Amino acid sequence: MNGQAFADGFPTLEVDLGVRPALLRLGGVLRIRHLPELETLGRGAAAQIAAGKPAEGIVLDMSQIHGLDTAGAWFVLSLARRLEAEGGAVRFAGLSARWQGLLDTVEASLPGAAPQPGRPGFICWLEHIGEATSGAWRTCVEMSNLLGEIIVRCVGLLFNPLRLRWTALIHHMQAVGFDAVPIVSLMAFLIGVVLAFQGAVQLRQFGAEIFVVDLIAISILRELGILLTAIIVAGRSASAFTAAIGSMKMREEIDAMRTLGLDPVSVLIVPRVLALVIMLPILGFIADLAGLIGGALMSWITLGVSPEMFVARLWDDTDVWQFVIGMVKAPFFALTIALVGCYEGLKVEGNAESLGARTSRSVVEAIFLVIVLDAVFSIFFALVGK
Repeated sequence: MNGQAFADGFPTLEVDLGVRPALLRLGGVLRIRHLPELETLGRGAAAQIAAGKPAEGIVLDMSQIHGLDTAGAWFVLSLARRLEAEGGAVRFAGLSARWQGLLDTVEASLPGAAPQPGRPGFICWLEHIGEATSGAWRTCVEMSNLLGEIIVRCVGLLFNPLRLRWTALIHHMQAVGFDAVPIVSLMAFLIGVVLAFQGAVQLRQFGAEIFVVDLIAISILRELGILLTAIIVAGRSASAFTAAIGSMKMREEIDAMRTLGLDPVSVLIVPRVLALVIMLPILGFIADLAGLIGGALMSWITLGVSPEMFVARLWDDTDVWQFVIGMVKAPFFALTIALVGCYEGLKVEGNAESLGARTSRSVVEAIFLVIVLDAVFSIFFALVGK
């Protein structure tokens, strides 16, 4: 019967548990067209080995194999792993040099067994902290290097403005600035409305409703106007910069630029940085106006403070430094957002998963650094008495 099976080209698998060690005889032709039969034979053999529990391991006799391809070699290796899990060590016997080379080639291409997760402990915790600290430090160094390159390119543009890519600059100014005006204006208007309403509720208890103008002016002009604008721009522009540059990195367009003698920093990054540095103060100014309008409207509705009275109080009692302090922050916020977005785009690897992860990371990092910078500015201006 076995001879007939070999002649027909079908695989065979016999299990002999009566010898020590247990013996499995593979024979016939093991090719890709026989994979369904091989899987059936493999499951049956594994079940017999699991039931017999051989104490001295298993010998896989392959002397009767007449044909083998990569699919058959994969089956043999998979069967050996399955048998090791059921009955102990597996040893090959009767394998010709021809089939041995094929098995070695297929085995080298198979993925290794996944490492077993270690038990979490203090050392593991320290290791994670060390890796995170090292990664954060490396990121800071690389961002500093990129910032230095950007500064050098911008200084060079002062001596040769014709090298600036004006078309790209105008395009990015529209994308990061003018296209963001509606959402920034609406956000600031609503913030002004909320501040006026909440302030009116509290100040009415003390008969100090008029001071809601001071509350709105200081909050909007000094902090919330530019801070919330920067957060919105970080969500829009940092992710857009990372996605655009990261897509070019995936398609190797940045490498092609270098091959053509073009500097990616000058071509891709400098126009984006300059566009954001120019447009964020303008967006901040628009947000200030929208926030004050929203606050004035709600003050008129809830407190009866007329627009004329609101403007007069704003003009008389609000120091111009409140507005200046807010505007001073804008270029630094813009530079931080653009730097993070472009840096994360350059770190994208050649797959979509990396692009998505870097895009999300750029938004989180940009918003976090903007808030940190705002806190630093607040402490600084408090120390200098402004």
